[in-house]
Amino acid sequence: MQVKRRTVMAGLLLPALGGFTQHRADHPTAATSNGPVRGYRDGTVTVFKGIRYGADTGTRRFQPPSPPRPWTDPADALAYGPASPQTGSEPNQSEDCLFLNVWTPGLDDQRRPVMVYIHGGGYSTGSGSSPLYDGTRLAGRNDVVVVTLNHRLNLFGYAYLARLVGPAFADSGNAGQLDLVLALQWVRDNISAFGGDPSRVMVFGQSGGGAKIATLLAIPSAAGLFHRAATMSGQQVTASGPLNATRRAAAWLDALDLPPERAAEAAALPVDRLLRAAEIGDPVLGYGSLYFGPVLDDRTLTRHPFWPDAPAQSAAIPMIIGNTKDETRAFLGGDPANYSLTWDDLPGRMTLANMRIDVAPEGVIAAYRAMHPDWTPSQVFFAATTAARSWRGAIIEAEARAAAGTPAFVYQLNWTSPIDGGRRGAMHTDDIPLALDTVAALGSRAQGPQAQPMADILSRAFVAFARTGNPNHSGLPAWTPYDLKRRQTMIMDVPPRMEDDPRGDERRLFARIPYVQPGT
Repeated sequence: MQVKRRTVMAGLLLPALGGFTQHRADHPTAATSNGPVRGYRDGTVTVFKGIRYGADTGTRRFQPPSPPRPWTDPADALAYGPASPQTGSEPNQSEDCLFLNVWTPGLDDQRRPVMVYIHGGGYSTGSGSSPLYDGTRLAGRNDVVVVTLNHRLNLFGYAYLARLVGPAFADSGNAGQLDLVLALQWVRDNISAFGGDPSRVMVFGQSGGGAKIATLLAIPSAAGLFHRAATMSGQQVTASGPLNATRRAAAWLDALDLPPERAAEAAALPVDRLLRAAEIGDPVLGYGSLYFGPVLDDRTLTRHPFWPDAPAQSAAIPMIIGNTKDETRAFLGGDPANYSLTWDDLPGRMTLANMRIDVAPEGVIAAYRAMHPDWTPSQVFFAATTAARSWRGAIIEAEARAAAGTPAFVYQLNWTSPIDGGRRGAMHTDDIPLALDTVAALGSRAQGPQAQPMADILSRAFVAFARTGNPNHSGLPAWTPYDLKRRQTMIMDVPPRMEDDPRGDERRLFARIPYVQPGT
């Protein structure tokens, strides 16, 4: 993989201009605390892409981010900034990746709700530049300001070198989270120039994005930077402990042929070499490549995100916790063999890599056959792997909020895309285009005549939540928060409905088995 470095824009030298905005034809200009930026119009929405919120991280690898050098001449914000270096097909990668994007109905003083979307891809891949995250419709149809962003990922954002190198890299295990804090500080300081309300900032994200948000809820330096939070199939119950994180870093350094006493040299090695070395097997999990994620470092992160309870610092922040009914069909549904399993095949498929908890498959299978005697082996496989993995984390977080007396609004997406005859169910990622109202975007699985009605239901709930802290709107039945008596859950479908404790039999089955966040 070739990783490109973005050429730093000229003129990033002098103090920023104050004031509000200027309008020049179709390229309106907004003033920020770092310097003016020039965007463009897309219908009724003004768009700014690639606004720099942090300095080049290549010169500060494994260290906390820093603000950019200020500039005076308007900087073009017409194209997405680079993504963090990563494996895979994400285009335009660079360590100079601290950029964000803004969609707004107006550069004025209307103080609209602000919806900051944090992308998924675990902690290792992705960017805020996906067509699925385009904020044009969400901003234009609902009079809100939408923000997406890029930050450091994988080893660049989460390789924990503190115990190997010392103070110079003391914050390396959470550098990616500190990037998010810096981006949210930029929103606090600048979003009013884009027609947004800095006192009504909602963060929302799917998969890894949701996990990053769950972690931010427990990071002291993030306190006060956002006022509502919504996670979609993305939880972070526990962070990686410092010893396991060090074990992973040591394995990675060994793949780089660096003994621990030379660990600091990784700060100067080529990007491609660092990424290749991270493809080795994970020494803690025993499956998959190296996991890099938030670390309990007693600096940035001083407690686990949702263990042993919900963090007190974010108790007053309203929260939505969502999942999809058939999460693991996104990961396991691409293998045709998983749709024709026999009862003899099933135990061998229910491995630690697929279940993510240490449990004997025979007992789980017997329990499912008793609970659902009409289910096929394949139905049991997809249901059990979903219930044991990300759904389990969502339930734990919902229970923790309820126990603290600050219950969350909980939903489960049941709406199923007709792609492949619906065989993938309501799988992981399916709520992205529905929440962001991007069903027509490239890569969207939301198809068929019910796709837009479903998007209207879910996106309006998120907009209402951003505006008031309550997701109820005229297209929903009364959505009440989740408590430990009824476990109220909004079933997102066409039409939507409320249910008490959906899949309660599966919840009770897995509640007796200790849960450890995958990766930690």
